[in-house]
Amino acid sequence: MTPPALLIIDQQKGMRDSPEPRNNPQAEQRIGELLAAWRRQGWPLVHVRHLSRTPGSPFWPGQPGAEFQEALAPLDHEHVVEKNVPDAFIHSGLERWLRVRGIETVVICGVSTNNSVEATARTAGNLGFATQVVADACFAFAKPDFNGLQRSAEEVHAMSLANLQGEYAQVLDTNRVLQQLSIG
Repeated sequence: MTPPALLIIDQQKGMRDSPEPRNNPQAEQRIGELLAAWRRQGWPLVHVRHLSRTPGSPFWPGQPGAEFQEALAPLDHEHVVEKNVPDAFIHSGLERWLRVRGIETVVICGVSTNNSVEATARTAGNLGFATQVVADACFAFAKPDFNGLQRSAEEVHAMSLANLQGEYAQVLDTNRVLQQLSIG
C-alpha cells in the first residue's frame, strides 16, 4: 500500500507575521512534528505555497511573505505546489501528482483552517482521496460571520472542522495521526 501524502498548506512568512488574532499557537510545532515523521519514513510530502494575484499582497511573488518559513521549508527533493486560489488542487497539477504515485490518502495541515485547508480538504474528499485534517496542526484567524458578529479564531476553526468532519474528511489531532500510522 502506498503511504499517505502530507500536504502542508501555506506555511509562509506572511502567515506567521499576520497581526490578526489566531488560535492554535502550537500549530507550527505540530506541523514540524508531522513533517519530521514523514521525512523519517521517506513518505510523500507536498509543500503548498500561495502566490497572490494582488499587487501589494504579502504573498505577491518575490515578497518576503511569500517565502516558506525556515523551520518548515521544503528540502530540494520535496514537491512544491504553487497556487493562487485557496484550493491547492485548482490549476496546480496536485491531483495528477498524487494519482501518478498511487497515493490514495492525504493528511492535511496548515493555514488557514477555514480557507485553504477547508477548500483543499473538500476537493480531496470529492475526488475520492481518503482525507484527514489535523486539527491541532491548523489554525484560523478571528473574523466576523455573515451577520457581522465577531467570531474568535477558535470559533472559526471549530466551525470549519465541523464542516469537514465525516463528509469530506476525518478530523484528528497530531498524536492520533502519528499513532494511527505507527510513526510517532
